[in-house]
Amino acid sequence: MAVAEPTALGQEPVLAGNRRLLLSALGPMEWTGLGLVVLITLVAIFTPLIAPHDPYESIGAPYQSVGHGGLLGTDDIGRDLFSRLLYGMRTSWFSALAVVGVGAIFGSIVGLVAGIRGGWVDTVLMRATDAGLALPGPIIAIAVAVALGPSLINTLIAVTLVWWPWYARIVRGETRAIVVRPHFDAARLAGARRVGLAIRHVLPGVLPTVVIAASVDLGFLVLTLAGLSFLGLGAPAPAPELGSMAYQGLDALFSFPLIPLAPAVAVFVLAAAANMAGDGLRDLLDDV
Repeated sequence: MAVAEPTALGQEPVLAGNRRLLLSALGPMEWTGLGLVVLITLVAIFTPLIAPHDPYESIGAPYQSVGHGGLLGTDDIGRDLFSRLLYGMRTSWFSALAVVGVGAIFGSIVGLVAGIRGGWVDTVLMRATDAGLALPGPIIAIAVAVALGPSLINTLIAVTLVWWPWYARIVRGETRAIVVRPHFDAARLAGARRVGLAIRHVLPGVLPTVVIAASVDLGFLVLTLAGLSFLGLGAPAPAPELGSMAYQGLDALFSFPLIPLAPAVAVFVLAAAANMAGDGLRDLLDDV
């Protein structure tokens, strides 16, 4: 009893020191990215409370300048540009998070099953995964979105269909490396079920890799979804979406450049923040 207390107390400074050492490895750019991601997420959650106007409602004359028709002026039919920008960022951010989440979860399940089961199950699942990886992702996403019809949900389905194979391939490789380790063999010989093996012995080992891949993918997905929306494959007008807002504002590029440029800058900010945060998470988890 006298030995247990000092050991527990002695571990706390060591763990705290390790956490401080890991956090100190992040540079200013990584901290900026993580801070922006937190800020963007909070703004997206509370957009209905922050936006001064309904994004669908006309508040005045078209093409009002900054300060005269709201914070950023009004668009071609008199809607508040700042409110539409906030809602557009909210849609783009949550859409990218949804694709990353669904793709990572489904792909991870496929990779775990293939890696643990092995044999013909592994062969079938990996051949399906390889087929998905061999196809040109953007072209397939556009084709699926066109076939399903222009809507935000259809676009998310189309992008998710070409995104999950990457996670399946990554997780399968990590899983195959884990199942040959002695502790996995010991747990299997002790009678652990496959589900228990996956959750307790494999998932903790592959989770950091999945988190890193998802965080890096987030910025690219923001650009991909904005591009599809720019091509008219996102939510139909008048829904506020950054890609479609930039396209609809091209007619005013020289007379009122803020209308098309503000959504483009917002896309850049979202993608840059996600990429910086992804780099920070990668550096942090690589040192764990």
